[in-house]
Amino acid sequence: MYQYDALDRQLVNERVAQFRDQVARWKAGALSDDEFRPLRLQNGLYIQRHAPMFRIAVPYGMLNSAQMRTLASVATQYDRGYGHFTTRHNLQLNWPKIEDVPDILAELAKVDMHAIQTSGNCLRNITTDQFAGVAADEIIDPRPLAEILRQWTTFHPEFAFLPRKFKIAISGTRDDRAVTWFHDIGLHLKEQDGQVGFTVIVGGGLGRTPIRGQVVREFLPWQHILTYCEAILRVYNRYGRRDNAYKARIKILVQALGVDAFAEQVEAEWAHSKDGPATITQAEFDRVAAHFGAPAYQSLSPLDAAFAEKIQHEKSFRNWVDRNTHAHKAPGYVAVTLSLKKHGVPPGDITSGQMLAVADLADRYSFGELRISHEQNIILADVRQADLHDLWQQAKAAGLATPNTGLLTGIICCPGGDFCDLANAKSIPIANAIQARFDDLDYLFDIGEIDLNISGCMNACGHHHVGHIGVLGVDKNDAEFYQVTLGGRQGNDAKLGKVIGPSFAAGEMPDVVDKIIKVYLENRHADERFLDTFDRIGIDPFKNRVYEGRAHGKAKAAEKEAA
Repeated sequence: MYQYDALDRQLVNERVAQFRDQVARWKAGALSDDEFRPLRLQNGLYIQRHAPMFRIAVPYGMLNSAQMRTLASVATQYDRGYGHFTTRHNLQLNWPKIEDVPDILAELAKVDMHAIQTSGNCLRNITTDQFAGVAADEIIDPRPLAEILRQWTTFHPEFAFLPRKFKIAISGTRDDRAVTWFHDIGLHLKEQDGQVGFTVIVGGGLGRTPIRGQVVREFLPWQHILTYCEAILRVYNRYGRRDNAYKARIKILVQALGVDAFAEQVEAEWAHSKDGPATITQAEFDRVAAHFGAPAYQSLSPLDAAFAEKIQHEKSFRNWVDRNTHAHKAPGYVAVTLSLKKHGVPPGDITSGQMLAVADLADRYSFGELRISHEQNIILADVRQADLHDLWQQAKAAGLATPNTGLLTGIICCPGGDFCDLANAKSIPIANAIQARFDDLDYLFDIGEIDLNISGCMNACGHHHVGHIGVLGVDKNDAEFYQVTLGGRQGNDAKLGKVIGPSFAAGEMPDVVDKIIKVYLENRHADERFLDTFDRIGIDPFKNRVYEGRAHGKAKAAEKEAA
């Protein structure tokens, strides 16, 4: 894991002092609310429905146990004893006081953490695969280049006030787990003719206008990734719309110009800086990469005998291993997902006590390091097979061992109308109601892999567009309703879901999901996943089942009115 040097720490500490002064001047009336707004936003501080919300950066999802303990302490001292992990490697506190945020930042700085550029029209947190560096399907470890990108984006003076927020994701695996096709810039590491480089994707995004990104360069040598991203950002900064917030994202510019014309602009801009100061040298790469060496793995058998016996005889343990562990490069090790999707708990939420438990588990079983996933869970990346049973028991005691990763109730969900001032509808009660309806692990395992994503508004923080089943909160005459999409997916074959029809009341949603699942189970072939069945039979059978009762009710009402 990257360790801050003296320059990193000076930068973060100076930011704390700067924001402390800004808060003091705002309280004294020397800064108006309008003047203070961009300053607080670039320090991760929002004003939400009931209280401020503070967003803490977890760059490319990596934390150590000391940092997790500090997050627990901050949540206890300055909030209500819990936090919420988002889909983009951030932790959100929902109840801090604005006056306390400088003190929170000072506590975070002690363990090399910050909230820099977690909001505002700037370069946001770099994200990547939660299994980076250990995944069995990894081509190239993306973490060194993610860290170089992080350093380059931090306080970049030219891109501090872009037309809108800007997000970059990087993937180094055969299967994309970083949702790169739906970021402003998506980067796929690859090898070509013995050289390492990137496929560069531009103009993806969800929100009000969901668009799958497009490739602007099939192969870019890794040394040039900063200069090429700089060229993309300069074109966007120059031509992106600033007159309409809904049309200010780079995806709108790429669509307006056409991807070929946009690529031509980027190439012309890049010609001026291709071999400039931002070109990454081998020495700089090696300096950063040295922080990401493999930990002191033991030489282990690929299959631990005691583990194999427990798997055979304990169904609950076997279910957890099936759903919550991931193949590892090193023999005898696995990556473990600690689930933040316990039924009845807001998805992605974690208490201070659980944070402390996670820190202890990381120290005991995973070299003191952990990861945050896009799916709002926590990963222990380097666990010995021989330790899995003990880890499972301790995770279960902490409420972190629900074996639903990748299943219907492992829901991705934004905070929604319970907290967010932008939301049209609540998300958490819908997630909880669906979890309650499907609170049967045997049935969940029979249904198999399925992603259900919920967003409380068109900003799509729950990434509903790419859920196999997506749920979007909408406002109809000041009442909360929910629109449903089917067939969305992330990964290499990323696609946007299709809207099935008119929206539903909150109380209808568990029945709607139940009907969708029943259509799938009635029509699936052997070993066919939900998406396979959906792609084969199309949307109509699902749509017909979901709306059949509603159509009958409307017909009855029409007959009654005619009579």
